[in-house]
Amino acid sequence: MIRQYELLERVKAYDPHADEDLLSRAYVFSLKAHGSQTRESGDPYFSHPLEVAGILTGMHLDGASIVTALLHDVIEDTHADLEQIEKLFGPDIARLVDGVTKLSRIELQSDHSKQAENFRKLVLAMSEDIRVLLVKLADRLHNMRTLNFITDANKRRRIAHETMDIYAPLAERIGIQDMRDELEDLAFAELNPDARTSITARLEFLREQRGANVVDVVLNELTDTLKAGGVAAKVSGREKRPYSIWRKMQRKNVQFEQLADIMAVRVVVDTVDQCYQALGIIHGAYPVVPGRFKDYISTPKPNGYRSLHTAVIGPERQRIEIQIRTAEMMEVAELGVAAHWQYKQGAPRTDSRQYRWLRELLDILEHAAGPEEFLEHTKLEMFQDQVFCFTPKGDLIALPRGATPVDFAYAVHSQIGDTCVGAKINGRIMPLRTALHNGDQVDIMTSKAQTPSPTWEDFVVTGKAKARIRRFIRTQRRTQFINLGRDIVQKAFRQEGYPFTEKALDGVLKGFQATAAEDLFAAVGEGLHTGREVIHAVFPGTKPAPKPAGDKVVPLARARKAAANGARAQAVPIRGLIPGMAVHYARCCHPLPGDRIVGIVTTGKGVTIHTIDCVSLESFAETPERWLDVAWDVEDRVDSHVGRIAVVVTNEPGSMGSLCTVIGKNQGNISNLKITNRSLDFFEIVVDVEVKDVRHLTNIIAALRATPAISSVDRARG
Repeated sequence: MIRQYELLERVKAYDPHADEDLLSRAYVFSLKAHGSQTRESGDPYFSHPLEVAGILTGMHLDGASIVTALLHDVIEDTHADLEQIEKLFGPDIARLVDGVTKLSRIELQSDHSKQAENFRKLVLAMSEDIRVLLVKLADRLHNMRTLNFITDANKRRRIAHETMDIYAPLAERIGIQDMRDELEDLAFAELNPDARTSITARLEFLREQRGANVVDVVLNELTDTLKAGGVAAKVSGREKRPYSIWRKMQRKNVQFEQLADIMAVRVVVDTVDQCYQALGIIHGAYPVVPGRFKDYISTPKPNGYRSLHTAVIGPERQRIEIQIRTAEMMEVAELGVAAHWQYKQGAPRTDSRQYRWLRELLDILEHAAGPEEFLEHTKLEMFQDQVFCFTPKGDLIALPRGATPVDFAYAVHSQIGDTCVGAKINGRIMPLRTALHNGDQVDIMTSKAQTPSPTWEDFVVTGKAKARIRRFIRTQRRTQFINLGRDIVQKAFRQEGYPFTEKALDGVLKGFQATAAEDLFAAVGEGLHTGREVIHAVFPGTKPAPKPAGDKVVPLARARKAAANGARAQAVPIRGLIPGMAVHYARCCHPLPGDRIVGIVTTGKGVTIHTIDCVSLESFAETPERWLDVAWDVEDRVDSHVGRIAVVVTNEPGSMGSLCTVIGKNQGNISNLKITNRSLDFFEIVVDVEVKDVRHLTNIIAALRATPAISSVDRARG
């Protein structure tokens, strides 16, 4: 266990102006507060905060961070409180201690929910002061080093999963590579011990096979080669960790024997110019492994990491990975954000560029529906490899691999993402679902009339984009559910002869678990309640509509009769809405404006619109309370609806061209086409055509029937 004077000496070694009295008081206070408490290993509990502080001294953190490490468990595990901490150590340290402590104060239903909620709290806390994250990472690292003392196997696996999913990626995002590697390897040992043991044994065998001095020979020859080229460099090497090797085996689907580059060599020089000079010398002396060169000096990683990466067949015919960097880059690579602390100015500063990802996490936090969704989106942000693209002005935007122009638009600004209508990639207009590549220049086209499309969620990959799109869908759905539900309730009031007022609903809101009339309307629009149920609650003497006995087509017959007689005065008007929202159109009959229609209330979806002659309506005959009399809104401004036609074309050159030409000349747009049957003489095709209304589709059908290449065409059903 680190003694008090040893801790002070460690801090004073890199920060001569550290407050010794503050550190000493924190040491003694934590020692007394934890008293006789012990850990599962049997060690005094105080050894844990002391080891956490020791880890942070290795990262050269300021005195406040060391004090926070010493005190980070006293509020949770002892009788000390936050007021006492603030009184003894000041508001700054009290805020830091509270930021670390409150992560474990949340208790939710499940471990997964707790993990997600804790991560959400962590992001909020570290957004105020990144030192909260540094202390928490050191805390997690020491807990992982002592994980084997926990007797509950399920608890060990839960902690290891949480480390692998959250804390290791966070360490990587703030640039602390060594800590990330150790966290991953410790978690790997718990989650997949057999694989780790196997890789460790193979590494040991490889060392014995190639001899202990091979590494020294490789390093010495590289040093001499660089010196002969006029570059004085410090060359060091180390084996990759077992988890890094295993991950590479999984990613490339290769066996251990096929991996030759299990040793990484670091070349440290004085200047950036010497980095490129050293690269030229190495490439001139040894065969280069194609496709392995990466320049993170000209385009640094989002966490500030800078280095040149290459792979060569080096000395002793060893395939080695080489990282070339300056001493300053080396410090950033090892300490990440901690390398930027400025002690002399009294407060830490960091490059704002490194905090872009943190601002994006906060933006996701604002728009995510709950902790689990937030965790899902942030995993997307942290796990994936990067591609670097440029704005037309030359600004660099880092995105996950597989990102699209929509992801790019949201990365530039949320408003640009919301109003994105198109994109030019390297000067060419390309589809919004196009995957971006390194070096692409992306120009986003916007329109004030545009809103996020629900279909974007199918291809975007960044958490920020997914969160914004989902939030828009949730907001839009609720608005539409409210409008639809209000129409349904008003219709129910009219049918029973009662005047409708929202005040009449105040007395029944509690019974429907609603706090306001809008909540009740939303529930009705979503199909959770019916208009009849609301009427029965407001006017208890009103009986619910009886279910039909024997005659299974009463609702269908009634609806068709009403349609034939034009009795639509009580119909709820519908509008052409975004697909999948509160009102959507049945794919079995593809209703169009001008068709006689009926609505079926479906729980969680709102109302599904069918044509009055749709055969699917028979299956709803026994649930008349789900039927809704609807009509097309005369003010419908939607440009197009999808109609489906079944076409038989002759199997001869030009037939498909004639089909497409006729539809295009009649202002139709083919959105989908599928060949359902083919023979020697004919093709049977189902075509989805975007049209304005049923009359428009009828005109297209008539034009197709007059085309010689078309054998037959009809509106498709089912």
